[in-house]
Amino acid sequence: MQQAEVRFIGVVHCDILRPEDAPAFYDQSERGGVLEIFPEYQDGLAGIAAGQTVTALFWLHLADRSTLKVYPRGDKTKGLHGVFATRSPMRPNPIAVSELKVLAVDGRRLEVSGLDIINGTPVLDLKKRMKH
Repeated sequence: MQQAEVRFIGVVHCDILRPEDAPAFYDQSERGGVLEIFPEYQDGLAGIAAGQTVTALFWLHLADRSTLKVYPRGDKTKGLHGVFATRSPMRPNPIAVSELKVLAVDGRRLEVSGLDIINGTPVLDLKKRMKH
């Protein structure tokens, strides 16, 4: 099977510096920050405006990619689960999904709220919000 090639389109800037300081889920977070999109991808931001919600995909660059079983949310009373049955950041392809409220757009910079991602995390993609 052919290997995939992934290109980072930007990086997160925020005050969350350690994984243990990040909120457990984006829908439980009011933390803000900036998604800085790299210049070559700026045209892809056309149509994104303050007040919208975007679905962001991130590459969890500090995650342990060799772990296949975890205790859900660190709760050992729940027993070990396979990472594909959890939202654990530790997985073979450490991709995170968050829905973020766009507070402002300034060129290549999106000011957002709802972050559960640490500073310096690469941005993989942005998409129109998924309907619930």
